[in-house]
Amino acid sequence: MIRPTKHKTPRRPAPKKQSSNQKDPVGVYCRVRPLGVEDEECCIEVISNTTIQLHAPDGLKANRNGEFKETQYSFKKVFCIKTSQMELFQDVAKPLVDDLIHSKNGLLFTYGVTGSGKTFTMTGSPGQGGLLPRSLDMIFNSVGPYQAKRFVLKTDDKNGMEVQNQVDALLERQKRENQPTVVPKTPSRQRLDPEFADMINPEEACRADGVDEDSSYSVFVSYIEIYNNYIYDLLEEAPYDPIKPKPPQSKLLREDQNHNMYVAGCTEVEVKSTEEAFEVFWRGQKKRRIANTQLNRESSRSHSVFIIKLAQAPLDADGDNILQDKNQVNVSQLCLVDLAGSERTSRTRAEGNRLREAGNINQSLMTLRTCIEVLRENQMCGTNKMVPYRDSKVTHLFKNYFDGEGKVRMVVCVNPKADDYEETMLVMRFAEMTQEVEVARPVDRPICGLAAGRRQKNQAFKDELSRRLEERGGPVNTESTQSVMHQLLQNLPPLPASEITDPHDDVTLPRLIEVLEKRHKIRQMMTQEYNRAADMLKSMLQELDSSLVSKENLIQDQRGQLGEKDKTLHSQKTEIDRLEKKSKMLEYKIEILQKTTNIYEDDKRTLQQELESREQRLQREQTEKRRMEQRMQGMVQDTKHKWEKECERRVCAKQLEMQNKLWVKDEKLKQLKAIVTESKTPSDQRPAPDKPQRPSRERDRVPAKRSASPSPVPTGPPVRAVHRRSHSAGGERWVDHKPSSNVELDTVMQPILGSNAIKVSAPSEKALAKCDKYMLTHQDVASDGEIQTKLIKVAPWLATMTEYFVNDLNDRGNISCPL
Repeated sequence: MIRPTKHKTPRRPAPKKQSSNQKDPVGVYCRVRPLGVEDEECCIEVISNTTIQLHAPDGLKANRNGEFKETQYSFKKVFCIKTSQMELFQDVAKPLVDDLIHSKNGLLFTYGVTGSGKTFTMTGSPGQGGLLPRSLDMIFNSVGPYQAKRFVLKTDDKNGMEVQNQVDALLERQKRENQPTVVPKTPSRQRLDPEFADMINPEEACRADGVDEDSSYSVFVSYIEIYNNYIYDLLEEAPYDPIKPKPPQSKLLREDQNHNMYVAGCTEVEVKSTEEAFEVFWRGQKKRRIANTQLNRESSRSHSVFIIKLAQAPLDADGDNILQDKNQVNVSQLCLVDLAGSERTSRTRAEGNRLREAGNINQSLMTLRTCIEVLRENQMCGTNKMVPYRDSKVTHLFKNYFDGEGKVRMVVCVNPKADDYEETMLVMRFAEMTQEVEVARPVDRPICGLAAGRRQKNQAFKDELSRRLEERGGPVNTESTQSVMHQLLQNLPPLPASEITDPHDDVTLPRLIEVLEKRHKIRQMMTQEYNRAADMLKSMLQELDSSLVSKENLIQDQRGQLGEKDKTLHSQKTEIDRLEKKSKMLEYKIEILQKTTNIYEDDKRTLQQELESREQRLQREQTEKRRMEQRMQGMVQDTKHKWEKECERRVCAKQLEMQNKLWVKDEKLKQLKAIVTESKTPSDQRPAPDKPQRPSRERDRVPAKRSASPSPVPTGPPVRAVHRRSHSAGGERWVDHKPSSNVELDTVMQPILGSNAIKVSAPSEKALAKCDKYMLTHQDVASDGEIQTKLIKVAPWLATMTEYFVNDLNDRGNISCPL
């Protein structure tokens, strides 16, 4: 019975991202720090602006062949010891900040051995600001005039952004001002920490080009550290209990709805100026874990991540307020990572917490190397191995960047002193491998479809309105009305001077009456024109009313049809819902069947493996069986040959014994015959009988032909001897005993058996009783592989005895030996 497997909740499929076929390699830069002591041995030489060469120190120069080890490494750009912080920022970080302002993500991290200048490259010192303060300064120099008011754009707890109206933002600002706020007010440059004062000269200020003026911006910063593979918020303001202080709580990594990784519950502070951002950074920097080691006086014991998040919200059509739609807000972020330096415990001689910190640092850096190696192998070999992002918090947090969510840049910091040669060699190899990894180029995010230049037009309108108000001192609508009335009055004839000084003046009044009549006629004409225009407008309105009525009727008809369509749509939607439910049910069944199929496939593979193992075992057993059969056949052949020789020996012994018995009988018969002859013949005439010789083992074992009676002594003349024919010449009947599988060979001398010979394949007493001679043909395989044929001719009585002996051996079960 198959146990039902526990079903897991299916993961929500990731939204399909716009695929970009264009890929950019990871930009790797190298920065060489100056030597601490001038007379110290140097192992690095800058050959060009893209290549450096490593020289092995004196103790490691010669290899097995006695040659000097010199290795060259290439980078996108190499910065020598005379490179300023401004030049480094222009080449490395400025393109990433420009992408950030244009809604693209970026990742920049420093990598190297402890004491190689990573923190100085990232943070800098007074008068020599590093990549982080210069990036913040460039952001606020670019978007400063277009920043939204505080709390208009607000971060949520799910790595998203919310939009508040002006009233809610004002209420929240007043609420924060009345409470003890975590976010400090924008400090002045004179009150900054002296280590961060005047980091950037005003003449070195940078600004991005192509800033969207029809959008409002808000900058949020957060600062975390990864210590012993745990994430801690450096900006978190927890209440301090002097009696029982609580340790800081670690944060968790989560995935938002767009499958981007973020630190849950991390403090994100909205900043409005470079100084305020510096102050927030410095407040978190004081909490970062550093320690004094034998290699570095202030060695970072954790990886620090400073995240700059820029929210860009488009303005509405009037260009005055932010569009109240959070889906139109573009959020981009730039992560500046200062990795802790790799170090060997044999050099630092760390113990206790320092040893555990060094182990976690090296483990996280090793995981980063492993991820880069797997990415490189997948891209170069076409494999699809899983990248172990989750093995470390550093790689898990930034896995989206390597999957194509933004550009990735790395600054490799190296110390040219000879003591760091071996660690520097490992850093160079990792940097060389990282350059071969390609990251998909991020696509441009969509921009809202409103007209461009809204902010500028709105500002021009406000400026013009203010100017007119200042000139007229009243509302704009009254001014417009007065100008229209002034134009109408200018079209009427001007009134003449109506002052009468002389009572006999008969010209002024008629002239005034004439002008007034003209003005009255013009007014009548204007009234008629107005009435005619009113009538025309009235007729036009009536036509519009009638057309409107017809349109309304058409709209009513369309609404009726729309209602029918809505009913049809509702029924179709109901059918779609039903089909979706059915589809989900079928998908669930398919999933169950798929899992069952997987179980069956596993069982099938297990059974196939078991079958293959059994087949192999059977083949081994069959091979062993054939080997045993061959061995048994050899033993049978040896035993058969042994018993054949034993049978031949016994047969020969029996033949000799029988010959001895026959000889004794012949002797007795001869003696008896001699006695009988002596009684009939005188003694002086009897010849001396020949004494027969007894057969011995050394002589021919075939017995001589004995006579039935002793030959009488010749009394008369000698009788002529007649030659007697051999019995094999014919006349006697033969028994030809040979096996059924006999191979006829014409090379063996054989007797002529005649036509009356009896051929048998087994000994037969009936056949032996009818014959005079017996012949046995035996064939066997000789030692050289050829067929050996033996012919044995035996007398009938000996053949019968031999058959009895063979049958006796077969009945005893000793051996089966055909004759």
